[in-house]
Amino acid sequence: MSKEILNECPVKLTEGALKEVRQLIYETEVPAEQALRIGVKGGGCSGLSYILGFDEKKENDDEFLVEDIRVIVEKAHTMYLIGMEVDFLHGLNNRGFIFNNPNATDTCGCGTSFTTE
Repeated sequence: MSKEILNECPVKLTEGALKEVRQLIYETEVPAEQALRIGVKGGGCSGLSYILGFDEKKENDDEFLVEDIRVIVEKAHTMYLIGMEVDFLHGLNNRGFIFNNPNATDTCGCGTSFTTE
């Protein structure tokens, strides 16, 4: 498995998202061998759902360093994620990660699933 860390992450993490990820790493004591996985999976009301969590790097993953956060993306998922921005919203009515994906042609009302055509 390659240990190469690439410079240009296909996904942008805003300052709010980076701050929240750092807080999660600290609070949940994420093991050093795990990185932030960003990806997609089949399902959801629009066809594809986002994956965001901590995981170990696998053979088909690319690894990136976004400031001080290690990010892994499965190579096959890059085409769905390139140019996407992940933000974190702190609001009275909404709190959580927000996915702004320019590749999505349609999204569901909850904003966690999408389709491309």
